[in-house]
Amino acid sequence: MELFDVYPLFPINIVKGKGCRVWDEEGIEYLDLYGGHAVISIGHCHPHYVKMMTEQLNKLGFYSNSVVNKLQVELAHRLGRQCGYDDYSLFLINSGAEANENAMKLASFHTGRKRILAVEKAFHGRTSLAVEATHNPKIIAPVNNNNHVTFLPINDLDAWERELRKGDVACCIVEYIQGVGGIRLVTPEFIQGLRRICDETGTVLICDEIQCGYGRSGKFFAHQYAGVKADIVTVAKGIGNGFPMAAVLISPKFEAVYGRLGTTFGGNHLACTAAIAVLDVMENEKLVDNAAKVGNWLMNALKTANLSHVVEVRGCGLMIGIELDCPYKEIRRRLLFEEHCFTGCSGTNVLRVLPPLCLTVDEAGQFVEKLKKVLA
Repeated sequence: MELFDVYPLFPINIVKGKGCRVWDEEGIEYLDLYGGHAVISIGHCHPHYVKMMTEQLNKLGFYSNSVVNKLQVELAHRLGRQCGYDDYSLFLINSGAEANENAMKLASFHTGRKRILAVEKAFHGRTSLAVEATHNPKIIAPVNNNNHVTFLPINDLDAWERELRKGDVACCIVEYIQGVGGIRLVTPEFIQGLRRICDETGTVLICDEIQCGYGRSGKFFAHQYAGVKADIVTVAKGIGNGFPMAAVLISPKFEAVYGRLGTTFGGNHLACTAAIAVLDVMENEKLVDNAAKVGNWLMNALKTANLSHVVEVRGCGLMIGIELDCPYKEIRRRLLFEEHCFTGCSGTNVLRVLPPLCLTVDEAGQFVEKLKKVLA
């Protein structure tokens, strides 16, 4: 049997990591400005994380959600306190797509409505409803194309209000910083206006913080820059630092009904241990503040470095997009194979910078020099 060929793979086998560095099987060291697609939040193989996971695995790796799991309770309390949503409830699952799928389903249960509004260039996942809310016809199968979702321009509040005033919208789902969409930011004025209109029309506001959340923006959640609260917040990626984990934060106004939501693996003992270890390190090492500080330094350095082929640098914290006047493919390849530096991408001409939140100013400076060399 062979692997189903769905990924264009770089011929590199990564076998070791530490902090913001990884090594391949030949011993070559790489600076990781990609974080495994924004998943590595506290750094590769953090000693506290490794210790907690090892100790838990020696005790119990898994049991079902048919019994009490006190780690879930501890995680809910800790996460609520650190992110500012302590009066919300937590539903634990395995992936970002599942988080968005359940969030939109909850909104439909709550309102009795079917329509969803999403932002043009949105990416919310690959499961049935999540992929329908993803603005990419190439990955939407005929069975998923059910006309539930209307895509609207980013930051065009008038267009959103016209749709919301029709009274048939179950929810609006918004990434405060679009990842796959090219690191495009929602304005505070837009999300504040959307919050107001959702309240007036009885519509659920979902903030997808799967990539831009968990400290990456320099606040725990990116939408907190606008001073608003979502009805539902979805998280994944950085919550487990590589262990499959996701969650839905749910407003008190939603009713919990037995059997309505469920999961086999979600919130298992290892997953909760991973998430608690991440919160420990984020708090003790002030990684949200570090993301803001180093991210601001890196953004400024990129903007003032007079880099060839750079059209625009945009983003927030350690979620940065570098728009080029040429396709990213060759630039990204040379960064990887000549300068030994991992970066991400979106569209055809945007480099995505998504490093672990422990990135230092020195490491950020090394990246700027590597990029300058490749672009020259």
